[in-house]
Amino acid sequence: MDIDEQLILWYLKEKRDLPWRNTTDPYKIWLSEIILQQTRVSQGLDYYSKFTSAYPNVGLLAEANEEEILKNWQGLGYYSRARNLHATAKYIHYELNGVFPKEYDSIIKLKGVGPYTAAAIASFAFKEAKAVVDGNVYRVLSRLFDIDTPINSTEGKKLFQELADGLLSREKPDLFNQAIMELGALVCTPKKPLCLHCPVQGKCSAFENGSIADRPIKLKKTKQVLRRIDYAVIEKGAEIVVRKREGRDIWQGLYDFASVENQKDLEQESLSNYVRETFPESKITSISSAPEKSYTHLLSHQKIEARFWRVQVSGTIEDAGVYRVIAKDDIDNYAVPRLIHRFLEDTGMV
Repeated sequence: MDIDEQLILWYLKEKRDLPWRNTTDPYKIWLSEIILQQTRVSQGLDYYSKFTSAYPNVGLLAEANEEEILKNWQGLGYYSRARNLHATAKYIHYELNGVFPKEYDSIIKLKGVGPYTAAAIASFAFKEAKAVVDGNVYRVLSRLFDIDTPINSTEGKKLFQELADGLLSREKPDLFNQAIMELGALVCTPKKPLCLHCPVQGKCSAFENGSIADRPIKLKKTKQVLRRIDYAVIEKGAEIVVRKREGRDIWQGLYDFASVENQKDLEQESLSNYVRETFPESKITSISSAPEKSYTHLLSHQKIEARFWRVQVSGTIEDAGVYRVIAKDDIDNYAVPRLIHRFLEDTGMV
């Protein structure tokens, strides 16, 4: 029996019951694939349910405002996915009359959609014979063929795509793609793979050669850049000052607090001066002598060391530029990065 047939038979017996597998609606499949980028299935399930309930079709997603979408996305990280999701929904709704593209070559042109996502949508929704290659597939193929070419190299990406294309079932591309990804998720796992339960163990070169633990090979990632942020959490009675992040930086469109960046061992006096200069009509009535909370927060290319200072003020603070004065009780209605939400939780503000 060929590998594709073995995998499909195994998948039909062992697959997890996931909601996006019970539909051929390209909108819902696209939604699930965007949510599952950089996200575990267990975490993505709740967000998929939330988005399909709030926006059951592409038109309702297109007509929603960005802040609402970012708030619903809060906690998933990589917020550019949510902004691309919204932009693509608007394009499909307003430019394509709500009709989702039906071919890979059109799907891949959508904002936020790469080769893997386009292949997934094309095969799952329209049964187009396009092989998917994600992290699970890279791992399965590198072990199946015992390949030492780095999966994140240009040569490796081309090689593994060719291998996936060669194995793909032309009659059942949707089932094959789901099967090989499911094998990587449930059996051919990064650590302690369940080789004795693998349906294609007899054809796995790495198992035969004893090199399972050495596959796949990856080039080392770029070292994370250290970024220091001292946050001034400015409060006036029942109000608090938040800042909407703009520009092409992390957390675009989300809310955090006024801050001073990349000043090592910032002291209270320096932070006080920053607050006075930023809000000249206000007066500091108290400020913590040391940061109330400190966190290390990891992003894909940045390591953030964040410190939070509580600052009480009197006088006048008005909405200005990126700053907004809101009731503390309303802060949970604003989309904030996970780092900020962690502080709010730890201090009992939400």
